[in-house]
Parts: sequence; structure tokens; C-alpha cells
Amino acid sequence: MYKIKEAIIVEGVYDKIKLSGFIDGVILTTHGFAVYTNPDFIATIKKLAEETGIVILTDSDSAGMRIRNFIKQHAASGTVLHAYVPDIKGKERRKQKMSSEGLLGVEGMTEAVIIKALRDAGCTIDDKAEQKQSGAITKTDMYMLGLSGGAGSRELRAKLSHEIGIPAKLSANMLLDVLNRLVTADELKEIINKLKKEK
Repeated sequence: MYKIKEAIIVEGVYDKIKLSGFIDGVILTTHGFAVYTNPDFIATIKKLAEETGIVILTDSDSAGMRIRNFIKQHAASGTVLHAYVPDIKGKERRKQKMSSEGLLGVEGMTEAVIIKALRDAGCTIDDKAEQKQSGAITKTDMYMLGLSGGAGSRELRAKLSHEIGIPAKLSANMLLDVLNRLVTADELKEIINKLKKEK
């Protein structure tokens, strides 16, 4: 079992059941979009963010991103970490068909993928801080590397997201935050140079 200090926010009951199998910690479910109309739950999340910190672990589809942004806004006074699962095509065993975007949700991920996502987010695991040091990547770096503001920047961001195993739908600001948790500025330059050579 992995002991996680921060409260983990997931979308559904099956996500919680999955994580409960290998995580010792507080796991709360938004019950999908029900979080929008549940002031008590929002107040709880805000309090947890201020006291222990929270980590948001939603699916990588559009619905998951909307829920993530909603929670982020309402818990901004505390510590909010973001754990991302990669875009993987497929469907969960219990479901009759794929989701509308054809991507696996949190419940469909392996234990290793979920723990990596939590470590990369900077969660405190087993009472030891596992945060990756910031690489001090700036918006200027993103522009200079061709990741924003130029022809082909969207395509390059998608390739980069695939390369480092994060969702391709992140906003520019979220991508910058994630990159600063996962890679240094030098490592990012190496990855981008490699991707450009593969064209």
C-alpha cells in the first residue's frame, strides 16, 4: 500500500475502488458533474486543500478536464496538485462500449501508471516528499521551442504530450505547470529536438 498525504479527488466510485486497492489515504469522488451543485463537497475540498493539500486525478477526456478546472478554481486558497493519466485508447472491462472520446479513464489505468502520475504531480508518498525539482521553464521557452504562438505549435504540443505520457488537451498554462514538474528546461530542449528530427 502507498500512503498518500494529500486527499485524492477522482470522478467516480469505480475510480475510488481501483485506488483503494493500493492506496492508503483519503479518496473523494465528485460523482461526475454533480460536484457543480454540491456546496458541502466543495467546502470539504477547499478545507482539505488548505490543511493537507489535494491532488486532482480525473480522466483525460473533456469532461475530466472541466471537472478538474472547476475544482482548481474553488480550492485555489490551498494546495492543489494535478495528476494526469495519459491518453490511452480502449474501454474498461465493465463497460459495454468505449467512452465518447474512446479513452480509458482512471479506473482503466494500471497501478504503476497511477502511482507515476501521483509522483509526477508532487504528492507526498510514504511520508517522503517526491516532488520533481522545477526546471524553471517559462512561456518564453515554450515560444522559442515552437510549442506556442507559431505554425505547427499545436501539433508539436500533441507530440510532446504523447512523448511524456500526459493528455493532449491541456491548456498552455497547465502544460507549462506540468512540464515544470516533470522535466528540466534542458531535458525539454532535448525532447523537442528529438521530436523535430523525427518529422
